[in-house]
Amino acid sequence: MEDTQLQLTSTETKEPQNQRLVFAVNGERFELFSVDPSTTLLQFLRSRTRFKSVKLGCGEGGCGACNVLLSKFDSNLKRVEDYTVSSCLTLVCSINGCSITTTEGLGNSKDGFHSIHQRFAGFHASQCGFCTPGMCVSLFSALVNSEKNDHPQPPLGSSKLTSSEAEKSISGNLCRCTGYRSIADVCKSFACDVDMEDLGFNSFWKKEKTPDSKLVKLPFYDPKKICTYPEFLKNESMSPMHLKYQKRSWYTPVSMKELHNLLESTSAEKGKMVKLVAGNTGIGYYKEVDQYDEYIDLRFIPELSTIKRTDSQIKVGATVSISKLIFALKEERDDDDDEGDMVFQKIASHLEKIASESVRNSATIGGNLVMAQRNGFPSDISTLLVAVKSEVTIMNGIKKVLTLEEFLAQPALDSRTLLLSVHIPFMKPNKNGYNSDKSDTKLLFQTYRASPRPLGNSLAYLNAAFMAEISPYKSGNHVINNIQLAFGAFGNKHAIRANTVENYLLGKTLSVGLLSESLKLLKANIQPEDDTSHSAYRSSLASSFLFEFLFPLLDSDASYIKSSSLTSDHYDEKRTLLSSSKQVLESSHEHYPVGEPIIKTGASIQASGEAVFVDDIPSPLNCLHGAFIYSTNPLAWVKGVEVKKDIHSVVSFQDIPKGGENIGAKTLFGPEPLFANELTECTGQRIAFVVADSQKNADIAAETAMVDYDTEHLEPPILTVEHAVENSSFFEVPSFIYPSQVGDFIKGMAESDHQIHSAEIKLGSQYYFYMETQTALAVPDEDNCMVVYSSIQVPEFAQSVIAQCLGIPEHNVRVITRRVGGGFGGKAIKAMPVATACALAAYKLNRPVRTYVNRKTDMIMAGGRHPMKINYTVGFKSNGKITALHLDILINAGISPDISPVMPWNMLGALKKYNWGALSFDFKICKTNHSSKSAMRAPGEVQASFIAEAVIEHVASFVSMDVGCVREKNFHTFDSLKNFYGGDSVGEFVEYTLPTIWDTLMKSSNFNDRVETIKKFNKCNTWRKKGISRVPILHEVSLRATPGKVSILRDGSIVVEVGGIELGQGLWTKVKQMTAYCLKAIQCEGADGNELLEKIRVIQADTLSMIQGGFTAGSTTSEASCEAVRLCCNVLVERLVGLKERLEAQMGFVKWDSLILHANMQSVNLSASSFFVPEFTSMRYINYGAAVSEVEVNLLTGETKILQADIVYDCGQSLNPAVDLGQVEGAFVQGIGFFMLEEYSINSNGLVIADSTWTYKIPTIDTIPKQLNVHILNSGHHKKRVLSSKASGEPPLLLAASVHCATRAAIKEAKNQVRSWKGLEGSDLMFQLDVPATMPVVKTLCGLDNVDLYLQSLMSSS
Repeated sequence: MEDTQLQLTSTETKEPQNQRLVFAVNGERFELFSVDPSTTLLQFLRSRTRFKSVKLGCGEGGCGACNVLLSKFDSNLKRVEDYTVSSCLTLVCSINGCSITTTEGLGNSKDGFHSIHQRFAGFHASQCGFCTPGMCVSLFSALVNSEKNDHPQPPLGSSKLTSSEAEKSISGNLCRCTGYRSIADVCKSFACDVDMEDLGFNSFWKKEKTPDSKLVKLPFYDPKKICTYPEFLKNESMSPMHLKYQKRSWYTPVSMKELHNLLESTSAEKGKMVKLVAGNTGIGYYKEVDQYDEYIDLRFIPELSTIKRTDSQIKVGATVSISKLIFALKEERDDDDDEGDMVFQKIASHLEKIASESVRNSATIGGNLVMAQRNGFPSDISTLLVAVKSEVTIMNGIKKVLTLEEFLAQPALDSRTLLLSVHIPFMKPNKNGYNSDKSDTKLLFQTYRASPRPLGNSLAYLNAAFMAEISPYKSGNHVINNIQLAFGAFGNKHAIRANTVENYLLGKTLSVGLLSESLKLLKANIQPEDDTSHSAYRSSLASSFLFEFLFPLLDSDASYIKSSSLTSDHYDEKRTLLSSSKQVLESSHEHYPVGEPIIKTGASIQASGEAVFVDDIPSPLNCLHGAFIYSTNPLAWVKGVEVKKDIHSVVSFQDIPKGGENIGAKTLFGPEPLFANELTECTGQRIAFVVADSQKNADIAAETAMVDYDTEHLEPPILTVEHAVENSSFFEVPSFIYPSQVGDFIKGMAESDHQIHSAEIKLGSQYYFYMETQTALAVPDEDNCMVVYSSIQVPEFAQSVIAQCLGIPEHNVRVITRRVGGGFGGKAIKAMPVATACALAAYKLNRPVRTYVNRKTDMIMAGGRHPMKINYTVGFKSNGKITALHLDILINAGISPDISPVMPWNMLGALKKYNWGALSFDFKICKTNHSSKSAMRAPGEVQASFIAEAVIEHVASFVSMDVGCVREKNFHTFDSLKNFYGGDSVGEFVEYTLPTIWDTLMKSSNFNDRVETIKKFNKCNTWRKKGISRVPILHEVSLRATPGKVSILRDGSIVVEVGGIELGQGLWTKVKQMTAYCLKAIQCEGADGNELLEKIRVIQADTLSMIQGGFTAGSTTSEASCEAVRLCCNVLVERLVGLKERLEAQMGFVKWDSLILHANMQSVNLSASSFFVPEFTSMRYINYGAAVSEVEVNLLTGETKILQADIVYDCGQSLNPAVDLGQVEGAFVQGIGFFMLEEYSINSNGLVIADSTWTYKIPTIDTIPKQLNVHILNSGHHKKRVLSSKASGEPPLLLAASVHCATRAAIKEAKNQVRSWKGLEGSDLMFQLDVPATMPVVKTLCGLDNVDLYLQSLMSSS
């Protein structure tokens, strides 16, 4: 992070009481007399305080990693208000008089952890730990505020929080590691209404035992332990503040007159830029690159910051937060106007679905509407308020009242026009211009939104709000007396009313024909602008929403008027997002403490914010900050780069020292340049590295830099794999890693009864979305040396690349990695150029240089998972048995080879999961003008496993068989398994556990009964369809050579070094367990397994201390590191046992401390190093697992809810079942992202446009399976494995294909239903479901016109 320049003293203090900023952080007082007004709270905390727990995950308020609790004192009401805010959006000048609490303020390792920290550790809910502090603060805020409600007093040690409130407290927080289930259990453990039996696996009690009270076993929660607002702040003078910093100022007017005078004075100065500030959350969407001269804080002007109620309306000041408006709308009035309250309640309910709570707490109503009016922001609020005929008051010299529609339709507001207030009318049928005098007239109001996720930071594809006044007519029909139809976010500039449709419906009796005609009119009315993504889908949503609103009125049963939905229950704030899940862990005590589910090493300090990541390391003296300028052109000459901002330096390929090379990364298959030379060959390619005095300034300089491109005399770029084939643009795959064909394809085809030729599958990319972006710190050292702190999975290679780039020996480069905030393969090759750029800049400038790559740049440069195009030809019998399969696979590698040549090998390991009879293939690794693709969790394997399932599904459809039967028909026998994989990987017969897993899963998931239940459900529900699928996996992995070192210090404590890097996968934890297990063989008093665990510390990787560290990848580094440690410990045991026996003969018994003391005195070598090299016959093995997933698809919107997932996975004898459980759940949920959610979109030049949390959606707590059941199978002894253990990091990701297959099954039901509406017989079986199966994809297959077809079928039948 940056070192924001702050002046803590001032020479000009005419009004001292008005020229200082006073606040508290974790009870500590801060007083500033001058500060850059553009400084965010996050920047201040990370650069000017010791509190580093607030993390920069996105800079958009979209991830929750930077959440803090803001507390302020209301001197009138004499009470403290507490709420979370996104510190990355909150300006530090806006917190005058406030108190900030971070997770460090709750507790720590020295003074004692808070129960939140302890429960995060004990429920195994922290893996990499980067997101955990933000999670803790979000939960703490919910706990603090629950104490202020009027719920009954809970049992001692519990809170007033409900389970639903507890879950939703972290709905705005992202986690890429855990899969959320364990985090949700932490939150619910504090709830007053939770059944402790429903909480998942933890370290506080054993599931199978039923103690009297599990609450007492939890770390005690004391709601009064933390004071969020210190007393000294209450005594501070909080008068209006005016701060100056250089030529910039911050003003806090307290009246409209004062504001008017400020605006007048600033307008007189030409060229002066003024920013009106309230919540400042707009910068999360519209990034700022300009510096403002004046900041005017509007929040303290009463006319703008209050809510007033009258009999006819609620008048909301423009700076009122969304959260406060929600609260006001939920307040019931004294009169009996249930319908008016209903409207407000539904608006409030809708508002709770938008943004995250930390953003809603700051974001203002006025700011949202102004962004909608001025910038075309796709606002939900504007749509809702247009539907209820709201008005606004604006001022530009004079006050003016406009309808909201008029306001939105005006030309974009200039900076001098103010939105003062919004007026939301109370809705009453007989008092708002309705033309009916019937006493039984009813008011209907409903809101709608379709978005990639139900809750939190997610823009809608379409939002809508409808209000109608209806009265009954003959034959139970209804007359529409009045109607308002508002639509927004569909690709238009702002929310609009569908006036043509309203006028058509007005006064008419509703009928099927009328509804059908109104939908036709609506399609003409709701037309997205050109270049709007998914435009046909958005138009279809408009029809779906209007149909859902009006169609139930055709039923004479008017119960719909109270509440109804054709597709699903509306949002219920009391309902939990997740239901109770089961975790079955079969642990072994044979090698205690190996095999025990001990808490992950470092989990508590991760929760408390004490864990140090690279960007948490304090900046050395004179440290500079860097940011990348990247190419936006796929193939062009770079004629020049113009940087418009004041910076320190620009580093490019021209700055590489004599003897050095332009190299940024390398693999076995070749290098990748650090910077483009004169020619840039892909979008996202690094062109230069801007170095400035702060990270913010470097980022702005890089963002605003102008690159002069020239494409003259260049061939068109290769942007598709088809174009690569035409140009023979390929990377070579070395023969020694190109896989072998299996069987005789021609013979297999000849034996088939049926054949499918040249079927096509296309698979897109996926972004890593590690919570910690790429980061490094390079510090020049003596004697031409360089020390680099890097968040990297492969420090050894970074060391080599940096040395090669600088032209110095590798022993002059020291790369240190303590922990990585999520990697998933993206911190391997892709981290090298980040570290190298910092090292090159530091070498050139002879000053420390660091960078923390912003999320947008990271997403554009990352490359991600390999996209590919697959054509397959398959032959099969009538009974579904496949006899031959041929695959032509084009893999988009991008511009550099990276690890792409190994993809065929990886893919075959997963493709061979079924007995294809004969398997042939042709892989082409296509060189294209895209950023180079790299390894991402299960690289190649996840695509290959899906291809296998797609083939099986296609064959099953062709022969009209149940797909599960076709899967089983093509399962391997043990002999066919050996034929496909070879005996070394397969092992012994008892190791082939898939048949056992399959049978176990069928029973534990109650599969057959659920299939019948789903059939009944689908018959009874027109607009909801369920699907269920079961999928097996076979995933081959390989062990790699790995070093280790164990040293026993004089006091008996133990230091362990391994080549593997702690990424959150629990490597350090397993290594500690293995060290304790091996050393306890000395059988010394004070050295049993538990006692030794407390003595062991695993330390950071250091390339000059531990060489040949290799890659931390491929799921096997933990077990390989454990084996390396075991070799070290065996040496130490051998050295110490003889000494112990001699001492016992003299002393009778020997304590551990005494033994080590004597060993030192007798010069016994207490350090042992090893290099574990796996035997060729045992280095590869197969992992087995299976999953059943059940989904429900909304046919009107395409939304897919994952109702339940059941997983059985073989971990061998798990080294740590708790760690492996977290890996299984986290991998599965990341796989859901790939198959269902994560659309890594690019433009026509190949430039990534899904470059933010706004446009790229990873799974969240509201999009994971409602119930996730996991069984970690203990499959017994595997002689060639490390203590019989097996991998867990990557294979379970492949199981998420079951969700995609279940979705396909549900769509199949929807398509068959559409066929019946068309009067067609038979089934619509042949279709491909794209990956990811996003809402537009699913809805398109279900039928964009399904509502029209349904109405036509009704009219035809009548």
